[in-house]
Amino acid sequence: MSDWELKFDELNELAETSQFKKLKAILDEKNEMDVAEFIGQLPHEKALATFRILQKDLASEVFACMDPDEQQEIIRDISDTELNQIIEDLYTDDAVDMIEEMPANVARRILRLATPETRAQINQYLKYPENSAGSIMTSEYVALRATMNVEQAFSYIRHHGVDKETIYTCYVVDNQRKLIGVITLKDLLMNPYETVVSEIMDDNVIRVTTTEDREDVSQIFNKYDLLALPVVDSENRLVGIVTVDDAVDVMEQEATEDIQKMAAMAPSEKPYLKTSVFTLARNRIVWLMVLMVSSMCTGGILSSYEAAFSAIPLLVTFIPMLTDTGGNAGSQASTMIIRSMTLGDIVPRDILRVLWKEFRVSLLCGFGLALVNYVRLIIMYPGQEGLSLVVALSVMGTVIMSKTIGCTLPIIARCLHLDPTLMASPLITTIVDAASLILYFQIASMLLPL
Repeated sequence: MSDWELKFDELNELAETSQFKKLKAILDEKNEMDVAEFIGQLPHEKALATFRILQKDLASEVFACMDPDEQQEIIRDISDTELNQIIEDLYTDDAVDMIEEMPANVARRILRLATPETRAQINQYLKYPENSAGSIMTSEYVALRATMNVEQAFSYIRHHGVDKETIYTCYVVDNQRKLIGVITLKDLLMNPYETVVSEIMDDNVIRVTTTEDREDVSQIFNKYDLLALPVVDSENRLVGIVTVDDAVDVMEQEATEDIQKMAAMAPSEKPYLKTSVFTLARNRIVWLMVLMVSSMCTGGILSSYEAAFSAIPLLVTFIPMLTDTGGNAGSQASTMIIRSMTLGDIVPRDILRVLWKEFRVSLLCGFGLALVNYVRLIIMYPGQEGLSLVVALSVMGTVIMSKTIGCTLPIIARCLHLDPTLMASPLITTIVDAASLILYFQIASMLLPL
């Protein structure tokens, strides 16, 4: 058992026995994420009591780390004064995220209790499109003037940087608040006090607009290893920044959404254990229905080759192996392509290069699998060389076809402005099953006396 698990047991005992003074002394020294995790596993009454004993600054940080359901329970039972204190202490992006997750009546109460300035700021952020850079940015940044010297810049940061989300990267703006440069705290520290900011700032600023997709924003963080990214409006005025913690949250959410789509499920916004059975079933049944109906094509293909089964019943025994091999081969290709497209390694114009590479891969894989199958069948069924050849050729053809389908469908989806993850394992497998059966029986019809 870890030290933190042991500490959890000790804290639980203190909360259960209402030793809140001792509990407060311990929690005040802990990281806000750990405190939020601890409060989240307490019964509601004890959770509320524990939250109320925290220092005001820590309470706001802990509140920002809580799940929306836990935040809603806290909001429901605290006073208007306490809620106002939390709202004013939260960073703007955290406040916006909270309000977006709350029911309408709770959101109205939050906005009503906010100061006019905070309310105006939150409402401005809520106007940005969902999943845009504007919806995840914060206005807590340090903006310097190009005419300042290093000493003036430090004085400004000391005076205004207390409530900012980051001071390590500062942005340089002109009189119209247009972004003209970026400078780090290291740059300021390594230069004499009399040095003017314009002389040491970097005017080649990586930036995004408020309407840019948040997934693209997270990819920029990943590509350039940034701690913060400035967000500008259509006139290049600095309106906010996206910090790396928000970018990581976006990466996690997008990865979770992609995984769910690749498994033929509608994405769920809540954690698994907090999602109702009805919601989970609703998210899954639509795709299951689509795939079930699509799979009926396989039955139709089998019924049309009934005569082949009658002539050589042994043909039927190889169908599961063919369809499974085809599905696995197609899934391998589609997973690689989808992931590469997500990371920006592949774009639609690369489709011919992708096809050529996957064709060569499928030739090597298909030949290896076909050879193993041919040798196995010759040993198991002496005198059935024709059947062994049919199965071997079908395996090779299925692998080539499956990898070709698996690598092209996600790219085609992107060209049609659809999510490439829709063309993942379940759908690929359904398509490949039908195609591999047609190929199998066509080869059998040509090489065997049916």
